Amino acid sequence: MRHRIEFLAVRFLVACVRIMPHAMVRAAGRALGLGFYLLDAPHRRIAGRNLAVAFPVRPAAERRRIARRAFAHFGRLLMELLKFSTLEPAAMLARVEVDGEERARAAYAQNRGVLFITGHFGFWEIHAIVHALKVRPIGVLARALDNPALNALLERIRQATGNTVIYRKGTIRRVLRMLQAGQGVAVLIDQHIQARDAVAVDFFQRPAATTSAVAALALRTGAPIVPVFALPLPHGRYRVIYEHPVDPPPADGDDAIRELTQRCTDVLEMYVRRHPELWLWMHRRWRDGAEAGEQVPGMFPAAEL
Repeated sequence: MRHRIEFLAVRFLVACVRIMPHAMVRAAGRALGLGFYLLDAPHRRIAGRNLAVAFPVRPAAERRRIARRAFAHFGRLLMELLKFSTLEPAAMLARVEVDGEERARAAYAQNRGVLFITGHFGFWEIHAIVHALKVRPIGVLARALDNPALNALLERIRQATGNTVIYRKGTIRRVLRMLQAGQGVAVLIDQHIQARDAVAVDFFQRPAATTSAVAALALRTGAPIVPVFALPLPHGRYRVIYEHPVDPPPADGDDAIRELTQRCTDVLEMYVRRHPELWLWMHRRWRDGAEAGEQVPGMFPAAEL
């Protein structure tokens, strides 16, 4: 019953955003996100702990502002993604400007496939949709939603412009086949990983368990790693930025995998530091004492909104 209610609520949102002006969609998204900020105390506390870890010298009031803006951003992301999915391809492209497209094309020209990396940052879902129109379709690694109906809806949105969603089962084999065929694969690298092949790299000067798959695949296949980020612009437009490929370390082996993973994480951290309000602070990225519930000095309590 809960899954059905969730699905009907999202279908209702899709019907609404289809006829809503873009400015109203953005405003409604911000309001939705701020509503969750006020009501979702557990995730608000996680955001507070994470921000205290990442920015220990910033005033608590500033960290609260970042947290509120992050919640507002993710509400806006949801609403704008639903609105974006109702547009025709030409209208999608008209709302996006691209920096560094030549870097993506040069990476494809090596004929080894391309690993595009990003995080839960900015408008990563919109980037994947536009990449298929602007450059070429890609494979998108994703975890299936718990609600099958909502997952099917999100999958249709992600694949509407020709992309392929790749779920966990048989992931490495499918990614290898795509790279060998010269195709691109998009991977999020900013989630806590419990698998045996996780490596600990520094993220905001603190060890974070991170997937080693991107580095291992790049070193094995020679596929270039291209970081990409989608930022908001005024008036409901977006800027997609393809960064320079991440250079692999000179040596091979386990240390090379960790070093390359660190280099990828450093690029993501650079963007999060520039635009902290666009990252998913509500995720338990660091699973150590602080994230297990230990009090962090300067952390804002639930009562301080």
